[in-house]
Amino acid sequence: MAEQPPSDRVTPIPRALRLMAFLAAMAVVLWGTLAPEHDLPKLNVWDKAEHALAFFGLTFLGVWAMPHLRLRIAAAMVALGAAIEVAQATMPLGRDGDIKDLLADSMGVALGLAVALEAREILHRLWPLIQRRLTREP
Repeated sequence: MAEQPPSDRVTPIPRALRLMAFLAAMAVVLWGTLAPEHDLPKLNVWDKAEHALAFFGLTFLGVWAMPHLRLRIAAAMVALGAAIEVAQATMPLGRDGDIKDLLADSMGVALGLAVALEAREILHRLWPLIQRRLTREP
């Protein structure tokens, strides 16, 4: 099934700002996954939850920025998770590649895609009502 480019009419936030948010999140995730372990802040969160949350956020923001590429973004995020695990396994930075991390990344991607698509559908239904409220004169 070919991807249909959805209309951008459901968000007042310009595509450029949405894309910048996605790229900023990507930079943070790449730093957090590829920096030496001793340079990272210590979080008291389960490691797999951190992975799933990071890739949920990346996928959600990517689909929000470029909804016409939603399936490609999801595939690219899974590939990014795999590349990060390979890099962690091969770089001498005190990091370890782990297939369980890739599974957590993939779960985050799936959930991020599902939530982004559902949020987009809800906005498609509500946007005409919101626009009427915003343009109604007092």
